[in-house]
Amino acid sequence: MRNDLDHLPPNKQRELERVKQIIFEEFEDAIALATMGWKKKGRIDKLILYGSYARGGWVDEPHTAKGYRSDFDLLIIVNDKRLTERVDFWLKLEDRLIRELAIDKTLHTPVNFIVHTLQEVNDGLAHGRYFFMDVAKDGIALYQYDEKELHKPKPKTPEQALAMAQEYFDEWFPAAMRKAKLSRDAVDQSFHKEAAFLLHQTTETLYHCVLLVCTFYTPYVHNLGFLRTQAERIDMRLVSAWPRETRAERARFEKLKEAYVKARYSKHYRITEEELLWLGGCVEELGRAVHAICSERIAKLEAECRQA
Repeated sequence: MRNDLDHLPPNKQRELERVKQIIFEEFEDAIALATMGWKKKGRIDKLILYGSYARGGWVDEPHTAKGYRSDFDLLIIVNDKRLTERVDFWLKLEDRLIRELAIDKTLHTPVNFIVHTLQEVNDGLAHGRYFFMDVAKDGIALYQYDEKELHKPKPKTPEQALAMAQEYFDEWFPAAMRKAKLSRDAVDQSFHKEAAFLLHQTTETLYHCVLLVCTFYTPYVHNLGFLRTQAERIDMRLVSAWPRETRAERARFEKLKEAYVKARYSKHYRITEEELLWLGGCVEELGRAVHAICSERIAKLEAECRQA
């Protein structure tokens, strides 16, 4: 695996070094008081940069009309499955990365990370999951505990790939449409909190759908910001679904993100019908983009089957 960052400008290289430092500091804090043997022996085996900053072709245009900026995408590989639990070991890292970006301004590029064991990554490669294959092909090792390499990918046959993509689409896209209908019904009855939660679930399901169909992998998390970033790496049409030029537009997306917890449990959560209708329009646009992207992906796989 590559370990050079020569294709990145010096400021991005320095920023990645800072991100790496933060990751190790927060991980060490998370296991510092460990009493159980497995946790005491916990370690990060690899830290891999993937996505646009690894391949080249990132976008860093926060001041343009679209206001789009690529994130640093990082895969953290740990030596024990129990260390992948986000709540137990990684929430403080997530909070700190957000704080250093938004408040302290020590970071200028958003950071997303996923955590897996080496076995999980190698299992993904063995099952021909495109996501892990892309990481193995394009990823850049920012840190490695040892020289242990990732396994050689075993791509699926065209028939296997088509069957899996179709199965994911047939399951996830109709599920998103059912949730969208329930959300509209809730708006019609002025059940605003319920509508917000269901709209969140629609959005989450659409992102899982496009990730699974196109990469055979999705991080099963509820954070829409994280899922949006992962999905937008696939196709820029997904970017257009969410206007983000103004603070008000960005705030509405944040309110949708918060709906997963606050719309259900907080008496202080408020969302207006106007906001719900605006968000609903964005989610409809997202649904059209997801349907088009998935349909094109399946058509391409069908063509590959005919040529095989």
